[in-house]
Amino acid sequence: MSTEALGDLSAQDLRARAAEALTRARARSVALTDAVDDEDLVRQHSKLMSPLVWDLAHIGSQEELWLVRDVGGREPLRPDIDDIYDAFQHARADRPALPLLGPAEARAYVREVREKAFDVLERVPLEGRRLTEQAFAFGMITQHEQQHDETMLATHQLRQGDPVLHAPEPPPARAGVLPAEVLVPGGAFTMGTSAEPWALDNERPAHETAVDAFWLDTVPVTAGAYTAFLDGGGYDDERWWSPAGWAYRTEHSITAPRFWKREQDGWWRTRFGVYERVPADEPVVHVSYYEAEAYAAWAGRRLPTEAEWEKAARFDPATGRSRRFPWGDEEPSAEHANLGQRHLRPAPAGAYPAGASPTGVHQLIGDVWEWTSTDFHGYPGFSAFPYREYSEVFFGPEYKVLRGGSFGTDAAAIRGTFRNWDYPIRRQIFAGFRTARDAAPGEVG
Repeated sequence: MSTEALGDLSAQDLRARAAEALTRARARSVALTDAVDDEDLVRQHSKLMSPLVWDLAHIGSQEELWLVRDVGGREPLRPDIDDIYDAFQHARADRPALPLLGPAEARAYVREVREKAFDVLERVPLEGRRLTEQAFAFGMITQHEQQHDETMLATHQLRQGDPVLHAPEPPPARAGVLPAEVLVPGGAFTMGTSAEPWALDNERPAHETAVDAFWLDTVPVTAGAYTAFLDGGGYDDERWWSPAGWAYRTEHSITAPRFWKREQDGWWRTRFGVYERVPADEPVVHVSYYEAEAYAAWAGRRLPTEAEWEKAARFDPATGRSRRFPWGDEEPSAEHANLGQRHLRPAPAGAYPAGASPTGVHQLIGDVWEWTSTDFHGYPGFSAFPYREYSEVFFGPEYKVLRGGSFGTDAAAIRGTFRNWDYPIRRQIFAGFRTARDAAPGEVG
């Protein structure tokens, strides 16, 4: 459904759309937490992550704060736990020591909150207040839950033990032989959005941005291509690394993407409890910004800027218009992209020809988050809404922008304007990258 069509929906249809999105998110949360026993739910599988039971109750706490109390004007259910589930009050490493709700109590809490939130959805006017216009608050909470679902999926990747999550294999490569890179024309385009109803504050406002012509990898860098960097001594050669990247690689003795191990017959990895040979045709995943940056330098290229990535993903040279997604304005389908935990791995390069951009760039949405070289900042005219802690407090050079979503990102939480950000050291997230290079004058006509 296009942005314009969403704006034309009746209140009844908006309520139905919001209810469906919330229901889909909750089904995923339940599946991720029901997949393990209570002991696993309360265990901290890595100091980088919260116990799964914290994420579950935090989802309910945010829903209570925004939908039940703020939008609905209802009495608080559990004001006594507000501090415990405030992500800014307690670091992830410290959360197991908090008096958390137990598994049964957390499940009962989120069910009660959801019942009240659905009652609010049925009754509250979807107009007259920015927070409720076009059901924004319900979309915001849907995206929040789906983001934590992806975080919980990353926790599953870090847990020890037998596999507990299962999904069908992604489709094979179907695009045929693709060029190694695609020329993206220079010039101005519309970046960001002022019209997308459920877009978050850091995606706004729409503004004109210009980039020079550049070449971009047709598909994300594959594990096979990355293996050449590994086997060529790339992790041991300081020339390819930034000073910060080299210092981090050296201090932590990083020698390969996270979860990879070299065996006598090649590279293997652990994926959700399965030990398997690294598939050469899949986008590489679980690499930090520093690793992506080093590979790009080794390849004689660079990482794209955020503006370059968005132009490649949204700009249609034939119409001069920025689309919602590379393929157009319609919502993602299984033909367009690998999203929503439908598969528990990236799909092979070239698996989604229907999702290609007008300039012929593939798999910009789904599969792996893509590191860009841009620091996280607000757009010109940025205004924090509905609270500074969603994105404004993270602005600055400490964070790098990632784009495009991963196989663990739901369609409700991704679009051509969506911005993610993280520290450049992060490797547990489902992140990969593609590389770019400047176009020479003779290459652009």
